[in-house]
Amino acid sequence: MTAGARRVPGLAGAVGGPLDGAAVFAHRDYWVGDWKDQGQIDWLDSTGAHVYRGHGRLYGIRKVAVTSPEGEHHVLSARHAVVVATGTRAVIPDLPGIAGARPWTSREATSAQQAPGRLLIVGGSVVAAEMATAWQALGSQVTVLVRGSRLLPRMEPFAGELVAEALSAAGAVVRTGVSVEAVVRDGSTGPVQVVLAGGEILEGDELLMATGRAPRTEDIGLDTVGLPAGGWIGVDDTCRVPGHDWLYAVGDVNHRALLTHQGKYQARIAGAAIAARAAGTPLDTGPWGAHAATADTHALPQAVFTDPEAAAVGLTLAEAERAGHRVRAVDYDLSKVSGAGLYADGYRGQARMVVDLDREILLGVTFVGPGAAELIHAATIAVAGEVPIARLWHAVPAFPTISEVWLRLLEAYRG
Repeated sequence: MTAGARRVPGLAGAVGGPLDGAAVFAHRDYWVGDWKDQGQIDWLDSTGAHVYRGHGRLYGIRKVAVTSPEGEHHVLSARHAVVVATGTRAVIPDLPGIAGARPWTSREATSAQQAPGRLLIVGGSVVAAEMATAWQALGSQVTVLVRGSRLLPRMEPFAGELVAEALSAAGAVVRTGVSVEAVVRDGSTGPVQVVLAGGEILEGDELLMATGRAPRTEDIGLDTVGLPAGGWIGVDDTCRVPGHDWLYAVGDVNHRALLTHQGKYQARIAGAAIAARAAGTPLDTGPWGAHAATADTHALPQAVFTDPEAAAVGLTLAEAERAGHRVRAVDYDLSKVSGAGLYADGYRGQARMVVDLDREILLGVTFVGPGAAELIHAATIAVAGEVPIARLWHAVPAFPTISEVWLRLLEAYRG
C-alpha cells in the first residue's frame, strides 16, 4: 500500500521516508491474533465442537489418540470419518554447517520483530519473493540466491522477471543460477556466511531458507492403518484416502495444492462428501460436482504479495501445451489500460490469457502489476465456469478501471 501511495501524484510527499517497522509489526500481530488461536477456539465452541489440545495420532481404524501437554491420554472414536489436516513444515537442505546456523524459515521470516541489516534468502519460491519484498521495504539489504533461472518458476516467465526487476530497482540483489554449498555461523550471534559453488562467500545478519515444504506426517500414527509415515497422503477428488473408506486428508498434507484457500476449499468438499456418505445419499463426484475438488487441478488461483503483485489461475501456456491442448497465449501490457495510469504513475504490469482454441474458453490467466491480486477472482470465475469467450465479450468492464484489461485481451484475441 505504501509503495502504491508513493506512485500517486499529490500523495507521494505525504508518505516519504522509511516505514515505521514497529507499527507494521504491531499491525501484523493484530491480524494474526497476537499469534494465539483463541478466536478460532471461540468459533469452534460456538458450533458445538470439542477441542482437545495435544499430540494427536491415528490409533487404528476410526480412532485417534491425543496426549495433552499435561500428560492426559484420550482415545476418540469416530462414527464416520477422521480427517488429517496436519499441514507442512519448511524443508531445510542438509548443507554443511546448516545445523548451527539457525536459519530462518517462513515462520521466523513472518514473525520477526525487527529487520536484520542484511538478509540472505536462498530460494526462488513464493516465500522467497514475498519475504524479499517485505524485508527490503522494512529496511534490510536483501540478497536472493536462486538455483534456477528465475523467480516464481511455476508462474508465467514474465511474472518472475517483473518481480525481480522491481526488487532490483528497490535495492535488493537477485542472483539466479547459483548454488549454496555450505553455511558458516560462529556463536549464537553474529553474521552468517553462505559459500557458493566456486567458493564465493556472501555474508548476512540472517539467512532465510525458502527451499520447499514437507508433510507433517512423521508421527501421526499412519503406520497403525497401513500407511507409510513421513510422506504425502494421497487422496481422491473427495479428499478420501484410497483403500480407507473413513480416512480423509485436506490441505497441504495431501499435496494437491499447497495454498491456504485451497485447504479451506478441500475441507468444504470433504465435509460435504462425509455428510453425504453418512446419510447414504448419492455423491456427485464428476468434474465440478458438489463432492469433487476439481478446482485443485483446473482452476487453482494464487496471489503473490510482492511489489508488483503477481496473480494467476489455471494453466500457464507451457502447462497447457504439455497437457496436449491446442492453445494460444494472448498478452497485453497492463500499463496501457486507462485505470492503470490512474492507479499509479509509472505503472508496470503484464496480462496473459491462455485460450483453448478448440473450445474457445480460458484455461489460464495471469496478471502482474500493482493491485493485480484483486483482479484474479474474475479470472477464476471465467476459468472455473468455462465461460465461452463469446459470452465474456458481453461482460463489460467499468471505465476507468484496471479491469478494462479484459476488453483489451479479448480485442487482441479477436484481432
